[in-house]
Amino acid sequence: MVLSKFWTLQQHFVGFPKESDFELKQEELPEPKDGEVLLEAVFLSVDPYMRPYSRTHMEEGDTMIGIQVSKVVRSRNPRYPEGSHVLVNCGWRTHFLSDGSDLKPILSDWPEELPLSLALGVIGMPGLTALYGLEEICEIKAEETLLVNAAAGAVGTVVGQIAKIKGCRVVGCAGTDEKVSYLRELGFDQAFNYKTIGSLEDTLREAAPQGYDCYFENVGGDFTSIALAQMRPFGRIALCGSISMYNNTAPQTGPCINSNMIQKQLRMEGFLVSRWKHKHQEGLERLLAWVKEGRIQCREHVTEGFENMPAAFRSMLNGGNIGKAVVKI
Repeated sequence: MVLSKFWTLQQHFVGFPKESDFELKQEELPEPKDGEVLLEAVFLSVDPYMRPYSRTHMEEGDTMIGIQVSKVVRSRNPRYPEGSHVLVNCGWRTHFLSDGSDLKPILSDWPEELPLSLALGVIGMPGLTALYGLEEICEIKAEETLLVNAAAGAVGTVVGQIAKIKGCRVVGCAGTDEKVSYLRELGFDQAFNYKTIGSLEDTLREAAPQGYDCYFENVGGDFTSIALAQMRPFGRIALCGSISMYNNTAPQTGPCINSNMIQKQLRMEGFLVSRWKHKHQEGLERLLAWVKEGRIQCREHVTEGFENMPAAFRSMLNGGNIGKAVVKI
């Protein structure tokens, strides 16, 4: 028997999540049967999507959703030997018993010097989100100008770097001077702190006087309304997230966008990374190659301790991370 700890959603969030919305529980897991493996968490992911999905995909009392890198500690499945590492979408748990059908092995050519936590970030779902948003939705081309907000987060940092690889000019914004400095280190052509500027409209215009060909949207709200007015004709907008609205207690309203969409013949499309799951293997291999070549830099915000899962989640929603936020067990 193994004692497993897990965090549950004690009550649905109202506004910004509170520590009291979570409850830590434990249970005993049996020994694995034929075909089963016992997993032990190594790194767990905290992501913005967990906030809206907690309302649409969870009931009160459910284990908090999320993916993790796990180590196989006991195995009765020849596909997953003891000591190997896998990805599993089992939520906020220290241990999990799997029949193997829900496991994804870490890439076979993963370099020893790279932390396995990157499989939750740059070489994982956030990296694929950036890749598909740029290639499949924006259909970005060399010499185009890209705008990305929340640019210092798990997705935004990869968006900007892939766009630079493809020969684009990149403008990004973030919420602290430290984050802006990091964006410049990554090679962003222009970066600004949206909390300290006088006018978002003027700042966007100064950063790209000719306008924006592509816009990778992670924030939503007023930012979108202002940015659309500065898109170039036939511009493309990838709607990835709307983190500014996740904790609202009432629906957010804003100006109509029809005139800009029509007059500039813009194309705006929301997307989920799962749409291209048939491309995941190829996409992950490309991301890994770029990391190995040094063309994509990786920065993580690591919180130590399973007991700190709610705190790490709340910090991430409040913009406390640069790069991918993960919890190390």
